Amino acid sequence: MKIEVSLSPALYPYRTLISGHVTVAIDLLRATTAVCAAFQAGCTEVVPLDSLECLPAYRKQGYQLAAERNGSKVGDAEFGNSPTEYLRNDMSGIRLAYSTTNGTVCILKAADADLTLVGSFSNLSTLSQRLREEQRDVILLCSGWKNDFCIEDTLVAGAVIEKLADVAEPCGDAANMALALWTLAKDNPYEYCQRCTHVHRLYRLGAAEDVRFAFQQDTAQVVPILKNGVLTL
Repeated sequence: MKIEVSLSPALYPYRTLISGHVTVAIDLLRATTAVCAAFQAGCTEVVPLDSLECLPAYRKQGYQLAAERNGSKVGDAEFGNSPTEYLRNDMSGIRLAYSTTNGTVCILKAADADLTLVGSFSNLSTLSQRLREEQRDVILLCSGWKNDFCIEDTLVAGAVIEKLADVAEPCGDAANMALALWTLAKDNPYEYCQRCTHVHRLYRLGAAEDVRFAFQQDTAQVVPILKNGVLTL
């Protein structure tokens, strides 16, 4: 197995691994953490959308709406982008139509892979085991912030690479950098990321609980899979 890292969706078209691979979409703060939390709380499907204009049509089909832009919940959506909010609610049987600033764009960008998964610290062990079982090359696609690099997503990529070190080889400088960065930060990634710009953005928005939660490992035993534009388990 080879593991490649794309540091932002803008770089994904320039990847080395083109076919026969699994792509894992990563947006730690907060979309992929929130998706894992929603499924852990009983949600049955999540439709990732890159446009807010699509949401009303899904409401007419019985979906609840989850929408976020620049860290804040949008309009009359039932939910925003908060993993802790999902875990405080009984999501049993709920279908979500979901649009965020970065994370859903990242998930949809990854849709051309043979298999598209969602990853974060919250499902790190379950995700890594699934990748181990697949025995295919892996691309870890970091969401970043509006196509720019961010540290926290790269740390998740580095943690996955470390988990698979006995069966998979890092491919390229980005993968090697992600692993090196994780090696520096892994004793306390939450503390390490206090310098990150998106952490400060979320603090200003009152989302400190979400930030702390996102750095906790293995809070969800799920691996969301994108099939035909819909995330399910």
